[in-house]
Amino acid sequence: MALNHKAQYIVTLVMVIIGLCLVKGELQTLTHHPAAQAQGSAGGLLSFVVVGDWGRKGMYNQSQVALQMGRIGENLDIDFVISTGDNFYDKGLIDEHDPAFEESFTNIYTASGLQKPWYTVLGNHDYRGNALAQLSPLLRQKDSRWICLKSFILDADIAELFFIDTTPFQDKYFTDPEDQVYDWRGIFPRRKYISTLLKDLDMALRESTAKWKIVVGHHPIKSNGHHGNTEELVAQLLPVLQANNVDFYVNGHDHCLEHISSQDSPLQFFTSGGGSKAWSGDMSPMNPEATKFYYDGQGFMSMQITREEVQVIFYDVFGQALHNWSTSKLLYSTL
Repeated sequence: MALNHKAQYIVTLVMVIIGLCLVKGELQTLTHHPAAQAQGSAGGLLSFVVVGDWGRKGMYNQSQVALQMGRIGENLDIDFVISTGDNFYDKGLIDEHDPAFEESFTNIYTASGLQKPWYTVLGNHDYRGNALAQLSPLLRQKDSRWICLKSFILDADIAELFFIDTTPFQDKYFTDPEDQVYDWRGIFPRRKYISTLLKDLDMALRESTAKWKIVVGHHPIKSNGHHGNTEELVAQLLPVLQANNVDFYVNGHDHCLEHISSQDSPLQFFTSGGGSKAWSGDMSPMNPEATKFYYDGQGFMSMQITREEVQVIFYDVFGQALHNWSTSKLLYSTL
């Protein structure tokens, strides 16, 4: 039943307050205890899949990617799903009652292996609609899996994941938006929003005692895809990650799958933006020494984490493993 005008006003006011809190306050922390650890698995195991740039009502192979995500998700007994943004094309959601939420999310990711929490950030296309609608608790009433905030921390015991709102960093969305209109409520003053977010992230990373530190955003820091490197993130976000020994940066935005290794730190860059429409052959100049994997088609990635080891696998639209990479840390390194 539709809300009356007074109730709708209250909901809108609450959403605006939420947006303002994200500007002024410290990053909100959510907690997710891995299922394997809860069951007493030796050492604990955290498992999840990552998908980005997907919301096209099943088109452009979105449904096929979802099918394979469900299969892999069930095989790995994942704890949750991460969405790297651009959740609803082409211009986000109109409001909390937009049928695109069901048409692109609830009715697509129906596999039993995907009936887990979805931890989600906003992409630039989400900002072209009603960005605050995706943050609304009303969406979680419609589908309990949906957990979307602009920036937040997920404490998952073995690892801590830091979700960062990267769209406001990009100058061109403000200086040259072309014919697009962005929902910047809660962002201005922009420089203060960014500096506060970076300060809160730096503090949270410094205080973290997690064995593995993972930062998730929509835009890439390093990429060989259509958009290439995001220079604003290279200048402002990357130094914070390197100073705090972040292990992985995970993003979408470029509609491809890729793995790039940092050449001056252990930091690894993973792009998982193949949730629907892909850009075959549309690439930026590639550094062959840093690039470990690049695929210009649809797909997704999985990550399995123990205290000693991380395994990352990229899959195509048929569920075939395209790239398998792992790394390890000695237990005594954090004692």
